[in-house]
Amino acid sequence: MEFKRLVEIVDHEPVFETGLLLAGKVDPDQVRRQLTRWTSAGKIYQLRRGLYALAPPFQKVSPHTFVVANRMVPGSVVSLQSALAHYGLIPESVPTTVSVTSDRPRRWNTPLGSFAFRHIRTGSISGYHYLDLGSDMRAEVALPEKALLDLVYLTPGGDAEEYLRSLRLQNLGLLDSEVLLHQARNFGKPKVSRAADRIISLAAEERVEFRTG
Repeated sequence: MEFKRLVEIVDHEPVFETGLLLAGKVDPDQVRRQLTRWTSAGKIYQLRRGLYALAPPFQKVSPHTFVVANRMVPGSVVSLQSALAHYGLIPESVPTTVSVTSDRPRRWNTPLGSFAFRHIRTGSISGYHYLDLGSDMRAEVALPEKALLDLVYLTPGGDAEEYLRSLRLQNLGLLDSEVLLHQARNFGKPKVSRAADRIISLAAEERVEFRTG
């Protein structure tokens, strides 16, 4: 296969798997050798075993890190600080795209960024939606309420008022208190329910501060 043909096959896909190139009468070993050569030449990026992206200037779309994260670990959901920063609930952007998964924890450093996957029990993989990211890209991202509660759940002492204040939460009016309490109940953990109540109190404080200027 010529590299030009690879670019045509990948087209506007932000990332692609080896299987995309194995349809029809092809030699799998030869395809893998070509991928290795193109990676060494800097024409493509290997993100993990079996997952690649075209390198500039060959890519037709710049892969969003949330899309890459979803593909790195199928079934994972972007959450925690990454989702909170996206929604504007915390002031800082984070250098690593963080997701939750019912699979084992993992971490990768790739040419497209760093990706971390935190383990969360299977019953807690809920409360997410598909987020449109432009250029026909969509990713599964936790709802803002769920992203915050995931962080509480995975952080020792995450329900403490001191910890919640240390996050410098902002724009808490974006949170739906009913959704927050519902998601907290789904965890079945008193720690998470306590945190939800404290977050609602912080949101009320923010409203008062906004009104009094």
